[in-house]
Amino acid sequence: MFGLETDIFILLAFSILAACAFEFVNGFHDTANAVATVIYTNSLKPNVAVVWSGFMNFCGVFFGGIAVAMGIVNLLPVELLIDQNVYHSAAMVFALLFSAIIWNLGTWYFGLPSSSSHTLIGSILGVGLAFTLMPENTQGTGVNWSKAQELFMSLLTSPIFGFALAIIIMFILRRSLSKPLREIVFSEPKKNEAPPIWIRGILILTCTLVSFFHGSNDGQKGVGLVMLILIGIVPAHFALDNSKDPIEMKTDLVGIERAVNTIDSTRLSISDRAHLHTIKTELTHLQAQINHPLPEHRLPKEERMEARRSLLLVSRNIKTILDNGQANLNAADFAFLKKQSGSEHGIRRYTDYAPDWVILMISLSLGLGTMVGWKRIVVTIGEKIGKQHLTYAQGASAELVAASTIGVSSYLGLPVSTTHVLSSGIAGSMVASKGVKNLQGGTIRNIVIAWVLTLPVTMLLSGTLYAFFRWVL
Repeated sequence: MFGLETDIFILLAFSILAACAFEFVNGFHDTANAVATVIYTNSLKPNVAVVWSGFMNFCGVFFGGIAVAMGIVNLLPVELLIDQNVYHSAAMVFALLFSAIIWNLGTWYFGLPSSSSHTLIGSILGVGLAFTLMPENTQGTGVNWSKAQELFMSLLTSPIFGFALAIIIMFILRRSLSKPLREIVFSEPKKNEAPPIWIRGILILTCTLVSFFHGSNDGQKGVGLVMLILIGIVPAHFALDNSKDPIEMKTDLVGIERAVNTIDSTRLSISDRAHLHTIKTELTHLQAQINHPLPEHRLPKEERMEARRSLLLVSRNIKTILDNGQANLNAADFAFLKKQSGSEHGIRRYTDYAPDWVILMISLSLGLGTMVGWKRIVVTIGEKIGKQHLTYAQGASAELVAASTIGVSSYLGLPVSTTHVLSSGIAGSMVASKGVKNLQGGTIRNIVIAWVLTLPVTMLLSGTLYAFFRWVL
């Protein structure tokens, strides 16, 4: 495979297997997010619910795009972490995967609906911070902090948004529905009795949406993990999308060079002048690469990682200059550079991609994982967050909140915690019914503790494992 030496091939295969294992664990860890409400309202039988949820998770990964996946890949400046030692890259991959799997399995065992998103991001940050301390690191940082800040804000605000939105939806339902309808939707389900067909349809629809959007968000994280592995261990084959002809890049590079040359550097801050200089330097490197003869319309294998590094540096530095707002650009040049800095139609189309076989593999791993191991966390979400049984209105409100929040976040390319959004939605619906006293303090405390501890514990664990695996490998 790819003409690799046997030991490198074994490392690659084991890494990909571990990524699939993480996504499988993610599936049964997070299944409760979608199926708890349909099970506890008797809308679907448990076995039917988890199979349907698994199928929709599969569809979500396969049809959900790769924006979130690239957010995960770009959290680490991968182009800087390739220190020409493939075993160090393997150590990075093993450390972040094992720490994520260990924490996910631990919280699943104790029935805590903790966040797989927090777990994965904490593991990646731990590896990045550990790399910062390694002797071969001459760049000063192993973490893309601007991307990390963006992800932190998404993960922090989404549960708060979910809690508040659930309360608002419950309030609207109480005010807008007639008394007979209120009595139906705000009643607790009768044991072993299905709800009215229209309520059942709504609850199954929200379950379907949460499952699909969970796949499109959490599943993409698995896609990002596999791309991180492939870029780290076999960069010659996966640093760039080899299905695209590098010659087509020439038009983009010429346009970028023309636009940035119109920027008056005297009006920029010292840091932005440095960013502008980096852009021009990397453009020169890229143009020199694609002006050489390109057999089979591909860059030479030994140059692909360097080209990836240059493309990402151009993109990131353009974005920084534009965001700082000091560049004196006309509207057309600003729009052109904006597209080049972050759009799939700009130069990032050569670096931000995932092969179909990667997406299919992660789709299957998440979908199959969703069908097993669901009961522990379903019980927590369905019975232990609130003191009352879930009503139809509470179940539908919580899942509507989760589906809309996750869907919007996936569209924006931001990872969110499906677990935290749904749990906070259920908590909000409980508070809307009978106030804060309707929450079970012990469960809420455990969920918050898991939420607070996930990032520091996984960062410490992955950083420690990274140092250990580097020594072993």
